[in-house]
This record gives sequence, structure tokens and C-alpha cells, in this order.
Amino acid sequence: MEDMRVLQLDSVNVCVRSHYMPLFSRLGPYRRELIDELTYRDREYFEYWGHEASFVPARLYSAMRHRMERIGRWKSVRSMMEEHPGFVEAVEHEVLTQGPLTVGDLNDPGERTGPWWGYGKGKLALEYLFAKGRIAVDRRERFTRFYGDPAAVVPADHFGAEPIPTEEAFRLLVLDGLKGLGVGTAEDIGDYWRLHMPTLRPILEVMVEAGDIEEVEVEGWGRPAFLDPGATFPRSIDAQALLTPFDPVVWNRDRALRVFDFHYRIEIYVPEPKRQYGYYVYPFLLGDDLVGRVDLKSHRDRGVLEARASWIEDGEDPLRVAPAMATELQLMAEWLGLGDVEVATKGTLAPALRSEVSRY
Repeated sequence: MEDMRVLQLDSVNVCVRSHYMPLFSRLGPYRRELIDELTYRDREYFEYWGHEASFVPARLYSAMRHRMERIGRWKSVRSMMEEHPGFVEAVEHEVLTQGPLTVGDLNDPGERTGPWWGYGKGKLALEYLFAKGRIAVDRRERFTRFYGDPAAVVPADHFGAEPIPTEEAFRLLVLDGLKGLGVGTAEDIGDYWRLHMPTLRPILEVMVEAGDIEEVEVEGWGRPAFLDPGATFPRSIDAQALLTPFDPVVWNRDRALRVFDFHYRIEIYVPEPKRQYGYYVYPFLLGDDLVGRVDLKSHRDRGVLEARASWIEDGEDPLRVAPAMATELQLMAEWLGLGDVEVATKGTLAPALRSEVSRY
């Protein structure tokens, strides 16, 4: 978790919740409850807007305070506060005195205004208070947030620490992000922690002048890049892993294209007839390259991990890729407590992958 630095959360559960997957990709089978215990019991991590909704190290709480203070009232919150004066304060009081609680536990949760993010006034208030740091996520049950007092969620030595000024917080997050990236453009670094780019750019210049980071050129990128001074250059990389769409290796689609020549878009919101690769597609890393992708679904009722479509990248050898992917699919199925792997016929890798999976 310390090496990962941040785990992005995602609500889709078609296969496995996204934040559990990056550690499996790097470590293999592990007890998923460990992440929840580190966060909701041991309080070494807390939920906040890090790289989108994320698990963030508690040690960075002070570095996130500038973000909490900068949060304004977005349009829907402004409208709700004008229509219901005092409501946000009432919700805050309710959470701090009666929590942890869910939106459904509120005295007046309001009604949803539509599907997906059509939040009712109760959810709007909770999300605004959460973004401001005035309440926090105490725990989740079946992915439902229970909101509570941040003083009970963030360890006292971090919660009670003075907020770090914006520029100092940016420098800390740049160094932290670069340790995760190794090397990256200003945009890559900004994306890692969702940093404000006009504020970030002059800070990068100061850090280069101070020798905190190194400005370098990366062949083919066509723009300046920055290097973690402590980065090492491995002679070879012997990776073999399925990656969630929100793994740091691929969550920045532009970077994935520059580093791996891998064009990747998630197609959840694309109508099924128009999808190119599938609903929830996992890129496949082999060696130091992304060599394929597979659309996965867990059928928990049948105990099956299904590869609904599997694809190989142009120029890759299916006789090399299929056995490696089959091994990872089998390992993933066992980790998820599923007894079998099924490979559908769709996709350029499907014939070779079906053949390999049938050997297990």
C-alpha cells in the first residue's frame, strides 16, 4: 500500500471492486479484507478525493487540507442551499452527533432527482461536507458509505496537525506522485493527485532549480518530463498481470498511449452494439508491454470467471500471450473464490485463450 500510494475507488462490481485489484496485480492472491482493515479499522488510510475517489495515506491528510479549504459550492449545492437554508448545517450536526450514518439514515434525505448522479438533497449535503473535510467516511458496507466525524476517522496526530500551505503541499505531492510514476510530464504529475496545473507548473520549475526533481527528455514524448532522482533503471521487467481500468499503469489514458502505444478507453457508457472491446476491459501486462485486453465478468452464482471477449494487440504472438493470460485468469478466479474460467468466442485472442484455459 505504501508503494501504491493511492488506490482509486470505483462503484462498478462486474468482476471485483477496482481498488482490490492493483494489489492482486502486483502481489497475486491476498486477503482482500486487509485493505478494509488498514483503512476502516487501523486508520492508516482515509477516503478522499486523491486521484478521483481514493484511499489516501493518513500521513497526507495535512497535504489535502488546502484542497478541502478550496472546495466551493458547486451549482447543485448552491441551488439546494438557497432552497433549503440551514439544511447543510443540520446534516453536519446530525452526522457529528448521531453518526456514523448513511444518506438513508438522515432525518430528511430527500428524493433522488434522476439515475446515476441524480442526488437528493441529503446526498448533496453529505458529499459537499465530505469534500470540505467537515465529515469523513467512517466505513463502507456493501460499498455504501457511512459518514462520521473526521476526528474519529483520521488519527489524532494527523488530524490535529497544522494544514500544510498550498505550495508546500504541492511539492510534497509532486515527490510522492513521481515516486509512483518514476518519470512523467507535468500533466502526468498533475493527474496523479489531480493537482491544479496553473499552480503546479511554476512549482515544478522551482523544484528543478533546487535539485528536488530532474528535468529530462523521453524519446517520442515531445515535451519535457521530470524524473524522480531516486528512480532506478531495471535491466528488465518480468511482469505478468491483469490490470483494472483504474490501475495507475493505465488510469491516465494519454500516458498509456505514450508509454505503451496502447489506445485504451473504458466503454461502460457506450451502447453495447457500438463497443469495440467490451464493457469492463482489463489490459494485460506481459514483460514491459501491454499485449492484450480481456472483458471480464464474475458469475458468482455459477462460480465462473468469464472472459466475454479477449483481444491481442497488433504484432503480438498469441502463442506467448495466451498461456500467460490463461495463468492469470485461473489465478484470479481462485482468488475470487470462483471455481472455473470460461472463455467466449469473441475477440482475436479467443481461440488461443480458449485452448489454453481448457488445459486447466
